[in-house]
Order: sequence, then structure tokens, then C-alpha cells
Amino acid sequence: MRVLAFLDGTLGDPDLPHVRVEDLGLMRGDGVFETVLVAGGRPRELRPHLDRLARSAAMLDLPEPDDEAWQRTTQLVIDNWSGPEFALKLIYSRGVEGDHAAPTAFALGLEISEKVVRARKEGVSVITLDRGIDPGLAERAPWLLLGAKSLSYAINMAAVREAARRDADDVVFTATDGSVLEGPTSNVIVARGRTLYTPPAGIGILPGTTQAAVFRGAERVGWSTKIEPLRVEDLRTADGVFLASSVRKLTRVHTLDGEPLKDATEIHQELAKAYEAVYA
Repeated sequence: MRVLAFLDGTLGDPDLPHVRVEDLGLMRGDGVFETVLVAGGRPRELRPHLDRLARSAAMLDLPEPDDEAWQRTTQLVIDNWSGPEFALKLIYSRGVEGDHAAPTAFALGLEISEKVVRARKEGVSVITLDRGIDPGLAERAPWLLLGAKSLSYAINMAAVREAARRDADDVVFTATDGSVLEGPTSNVIVARGRTLYTPPAGIGILPGTTQAAVFRGAERVGWSTKIEPLRVEDLRTADGVFLASSVRKLTRVHTLDGEPLKDATEIHQELAKAYEAVYA
């Protein structure tokens, strides 16, 4: 099932063409997007997602998104979806080239794959891959758009394919100094004792909406949370390592670079329950 909606309040047939072939989002990846989990008819973290969409758009010098129109379009997709849970993609590209061209903007509801559902339950194996950046690069070179959720995901998807070639499910990117960055489509969370850790966004990673929700839920049940740099060794010695993203929610990492990690099944169950309680 798919539901396609536009900012003018109309629905479209997702099997018909709607985007021009010279759209710069298609030709150059010149645009931004967000993926929102909708569960029980409610979009999770919609406000942070729309705020991040606006920040990413500003980094790309795109026109400021029409916040109210995006909210209406989001609701239009939700109202026309019949299942209990789905992924909602918000796409905002520069459109076609020209002085009077308008951005391309639409929302698309998609079913969640069985692979993602299975990973939520069983966990994943990951490998570490060098992202080729140092932690200070985002501040020195803002034109590289580190920390923007742009449509330019070729590197991210190449990393996932490399993981598959190495018989792993996913990736944790590292910086040139060995510090932990993020996954291609997720944030990294580490549990040590009763404290959760995640790397700071200032090193050039995307601030996580789901990571923030996991932290809120964990704090309600007695966990402490910290945002500070992590190294690969911190993953190997942690009580638990997790990947957080909108659609995958909180996913346990059970294997790192071919080596089993400490069994964090019970920690995952507690944190996953605390995360869901945020939306109860």
C-alpha cells in the first residue's frame, strides 16, 4: 500500500508520473527529506521532524518549507492510510532549474518492510566503516552539508551494500580519529551501567529524533543520559549498543565487526518499552 499527497491538498496515484525528469532532486540529489513513523494514526516526533526539515532546507539554501502545509499534507496521508503502522516520507527538492521554478514537495506513505520488523525483534550485526571525515570538519566546511538530511544518500547506501558483502546487516561510521559518528540511517546509542550515551551532533551527524525520544523515555524510568564523544572501543565494552531511527525504532546490535557483543536483550526490552511509553 502507498499513499501520495501534495502540499496543495490533493492526492496522487503513486503509479503515475508526477516528478519531471530534470528535477534537481533526481538529477543531483539536491533536496532534503524526513521519514516519520506513524503508529496508531499518530505521527511520532512530527514537530522535531518538521524542524529538522526546515534546518536542512536552510543549509541547502532552499525556500523555507511551509510548515502548516506540511502538517496538513501529513494528516492527509494518515487519513487515507488503512494499516496500523507505516513510514511517511516528506520529500522537498529544489525542483527544475530556472529563475521561476518552484520546489518539488510531496509526502508518501509506505509500508514497513518485514526486514525492518524482524531487525527490531532479533537485532542486527554491524561493521565499522571509515567515513573519511574528522570531527571538526562540519564546523570548518559547512558547504559539505554534514548534519543535513539531504537526498544525496549514495554514500550511505554504498556503505549498506558493503556491509552486506561482509555478511553484516548495517554500518557504524567512524571519523578519521576513530571516534563514532552514526549509522547510514540511524543514530548510535550506547548503554553503560544505567547511563545512555550518544555522540554530539556538532561532529557532523544528524540530530536524532528517535534517539531523543529514547532518551526521554529512559530518563522516566531512572536512566541517566549523556551526549558525548564515543570511540569504537566504547562499543566493544558497552553493556549494550543500539541503533535508533524512526522506522526501526530502537534496534539492538548483537555483533560488531564479526565479534559478538555482550547480550543486551534485557536492556533492549526495558528501553524499547520506555520508548513506547513516551507515546502511550
